Amino acid sequence: MEKTELTGRIVTPTDPEYEQAIINNNLNDQKYPKIIVFCQNTEDVLNALKWAREKCIPFRVRSGRHSYENFSLVNDGLVIDISEMCNIQVDLETMTAKIEAGASLGNVYQELWEYGMTIPAGTESSVGLAGLALGGGIGMLSRVFGLTCDNLLEVEIVKASGHQGAELIKANKQLHRDLFWACCGGGGGNFGIVTSFTFKLHPVSQVSVFSITWGWDDFEAAFDAWQHWAPETDVCLTSEIECRAKAADQIIAQGEFVGSANKLQRLLQPLLETGSPTNILIKEVPYIEAVHFFDDPNGNLPANRKRSGSFVAKPFPRKAILEMKHFLANAPNRDSAIWHQSLTGEVGRVAPDETAFYYRDVIIAQEYLAKWRHPFEERENIRWIEQVRRALSRYTTGDYVNWPDRFIKDWLTAYYGKNVNRLREVKTIYDPFNVFKFPQSIPPFRKRF
Repeated sequence: MEKTELTGRIVTPTDPEYEQAIINNNLNDQKYPKIIVFCQNTEDVLNALKWAREKCIPFRVRSGRHSYENFSLVNDGLVIDISEMCNIQVDLETMTAKIEAGASLGNVYQELWEYGMTIPAGTESSVGLAGLALGGGIGMLSRVFGLTCDNLLEVEIVKASGHQGAELIKANKQLHRDLFWACCGGGGGNFGIVTSFTFKLHPVSQVSVFSITWGWDDFEAAFDAWQHWAPETDVCLTSEIECRAKAADQIIAQGEFVGSANKLQRLLQPLLETGSPTNILIKEVPYIEAVHFFDDPNGNLPANRKRSGSFVAKPFPRKAILEMKHFLANAPNRDSAIWHQSLTGEVGRVAPDETAFYYRDVIIAQEYLAKWRHPFEERENIRWIEQVRRALSRYTTGDYVNWPDRFIKDWLTAYYGKNVNRLREVKTIYDPFNVFKFPQSIPPFRKRF
């Protein structure tokens, strides 16, 4: 039998570009693959999967390098990197775009803006579209246009076939409906290697943005005002609030409104009347400027990080707010933070079992953030994140699969809620041999062959 050859741009440890090729956004827990293949087209992806199966070599799939737990890297194995597959084709007649799965959010936004279009997605420009969309996808247009996966029409995906093979299939609401359902929030890398997405587009031109800052003394009042206001305000307004460590002395609320600055000013009154806000900015801008406004340059740079998260189903009582405040007052450094984004709106108009993304009835997505510079600081920062998550767990529910955390024990239920069994059924159908496996991948049901 003729053996498959790897094709694409191949990088090995002896190549000068290897050190850069193995760097992910999270520098913590670095791994050292034997080979990285940067696929240029679908044929390269098919060959890479066949090659890995024939060689019985462990492999991982990578796109934007933002896997929080570095699940997209593997020691002594193969990394199938699709980041150089980033072509975007726009069809204005059907108001759709076919986007190769290696495209970054920054490139997607810029290319679609040339046509006066967009899709709802995240805020960091270097994040890969694939991982974000497959896990759900939240961002500054979620409340008005829904999650990224809610705007997905079709995927092309390379799946394992037979004992050593690979094949490309399409999944949508007509073909392989169960697989398409699973790709709408079931997490990246569980069922195969997505090579392209087709999305419905939304026309966009001018939007309005805001930013309001409070000092530490306004912590309780500012957060409480935001959490009651943000999920209930005009559906065209999606916002976030970042509660930073006491040393940073900043509570920052920001958001994007598909409407005029004058109307946004009126909508913001509950926040503007709370405490002593400073650095108030409210302005109308071309949409692409709003994209740049929310893009965090520091979030795009590799660093030692630990993140985790949860969802909030009802506003925090005062006791929970004080617990957040306590942890941030005793944070490892000024880069520690607890971040929140408002949901509801279009996100909540989809039933929990209509897509694999289960948490439709929540009001807020909440993320815990830590970053450090020196190796000896790792333990303290990771412990802080774990303590925050456990302390707030009595007030929260689940976790977002795009914020994976290896310390969550019942992670399957945390990520997928009551959709777990259906996802495992899909896994059993499309990947019965568990070819696509990593520390928190969806397991198939055991099956006799």
